[in-house]
Amino acid sequence: MTQKTKTNEEKEADRMVMQLLEQEANVDISEVIKYPPVSLSCGSYIDTDVEGNEIEYPIPIGTDGNFSFVQAFPKVGKSFFISLLVSAYQSGGNKYTGTIKGHRRGRKIIHFDTEQGKFHCQKVFRRPVIMNDMQSDVNYHTYALRPMTPTERVEFIDYILFDKFNDDKIGLVIIDGVADLLNDVNSMTETNSVVQKIMTWTAKKECHILTIIHQNFGSDKPTGNLGSALEKKAETQIKLEKNEINKGWISVECKRSRNRSFDPFSFIVNDNILPEFVNNDFEF
Repeated sequence: MTQKTKTNEEKEADRMVMQLLEQEANVDISEVIKYPPVSLSCGSYIDTDVEGNEIEYPIPIGTDGNFSFVQAFPKVGKSFFISLLVSAYQSGGNKYTGTIKGHRRGRKIIHFDTEQGKFHCQKVFRRPVIMNDMQSDVNYHTYALRPMTPTERVEFIDYILFDKFNDDKIGLVIIDGVADLLNDVNSMTETNSVVQKIMTWTAKKECHILTIIHQNFGSDKPTGNLGSALEKKAETQIKLEKNEINKGWISVECKRSRNRSFDPFSFIVNDNILPEFVNNDFEF
């Protein structure tokens, strides 16, 4: 098949695109690039700067411009854990969140659920508002994507981020769950496309995306080629499992992080069916 020869106008258009990409990709090693702002944190640590001053820093769960993911077997408590994080981000922290802190800075929260119908989605979406003793949050936007196809879900998220809220500051985006953005979690083509989309969304919106994927039975790995790709590209990989020592506790472990890892902790679902942080003085 003969390749079409490009016109001078097409070549010039291509060159201009490459110049724009060059500007975005160029890293000036003499420039002082600040650490990305923290979106969610768990605990803190003390570090000493070059002048000998001790400074306290939050331990990131996630930072702006990056994405993280949660893995667990079905029915372990992933949605309750997401509610715990969203409630912390929503208010900065409350009586349920322990050492988990949110760093919202007045920005929007966008929460997509791909698995459940509207009734069950609303229960999940209302939980953080209840935990913060709020009537509502006009900057917390929630969507149930179950009836859509994988392609429609990706296009809809794109529309929400870059059309509906294009001029608004978005801080935290939840996608529960990422596997429903593609037809086959073992397809390399689909996997690369979806993971690239997530990286583009985080970079262009300067937000943090937190997503969820199931864990393979009999394995410590998240599902399929999609799970492997997320492991390579994510800022933080979080694993949930039932605590074998304390019945009813769900343990949270930072499996991998590009930052300092947060300490393991647990949470319970209390008598009011709300997630509640448990101090990490336990056997993990």
